[in-house]
Amino acid sequence: MISLNYYLSLGAILFAISVVGIFLNRKNLVVLLMAIELLLLAVNMNFVAFSHYLGQLDGQVFVLFVLAVAAAEAAVGLAILIALFRNRGSINVDDVSDLKG
Repeated sequence: MISLNYYLSLGAILFAISVVGIFLNRKNLVVLLMAIELLLLAVNMNFVAFSHYLGQLDGQVFVLFVLAVAAAEAAVGLAILIALFRNRGSINVDDVSDLKG
C-alpha cells in the first residue's frame, strides 16, 4: 500500500516544476498555460490523497469543480491565444504587453 507521504511528495514535486516553469519561461504563452494546468493538477492530487486518507469525499468533489474551472480556463485561454496569433502573428508575452485597451 502506498502511503500518504508518497502522494504528497509527488504533488509537491509537480507543484515545484510548474512554479519553475512559470518563472523561467516568460516568453511563450502556451508553455505558461501548460504550467498553470500542471499546478492545478498537482493541487488536485493532494486533494484526492487527503480525501482518501481521511475517508471523506469532500476533496474529490472539490477536484471535480477545479477540473471544470480548469477546462473552461484552458478553452478561453486558447481562444485568446488563437485570436492573438491571428492579429499579431506571434504568441510571445512581449507582444501581448504592447496591447492597449
